[in-house]
Amino acid sequence: MTAPIPLREGGSLYDRIGPEALARLVQHFYARVAADPDLAPIFPADLTLTAEKQLAFLTGFLGGPPLYHQRFGHPRLRARHLPFPITPTRARAWLACMQAALRETPEIAEAEARELYAALSRVAVHMVNTPEAEPEPGQVFSID
Repeated sequence: MTAPIPLREGGSLYDRIGPEALARLVQHFYARVAADPDLAPIFPADLTLTAEKQLAFLTGFLGGPPLYHQRFGHPRLRARHLPFPITPTRARAWLACMQAALRETPEIAEAEARELYAALSRVAVHMVNTPEAEPEPGQVFSID
């Protein structure tokens, strides 16, 4: 899951988005993650290093310089995320935060936003490592 997105007319997705817009996207994204009740519990209170790592990863993933590899080694995404219970609900929440962050970053054109979201959707599915909690036998849920 670390191979860059293939080149298209206009260069790599990184070239088409640009480093400044990508940095703003990551900033918007982590502001949403910090406020999300499903995601905040599995992230550190200080998201500074997490955001730096995400920006470095996305830079290389989208066809830019291999910043993550240079600073942190191979991403090993699934292995690095195994200590955290990533459920389908959390994957959907992560994608919802990214989709909202993309909308908050108008410097990223709609076509590039769609392409990036599609690629990250595949990554989010790959990161799921924990099923949703099953109700205890005899436990009844109600919607109040």
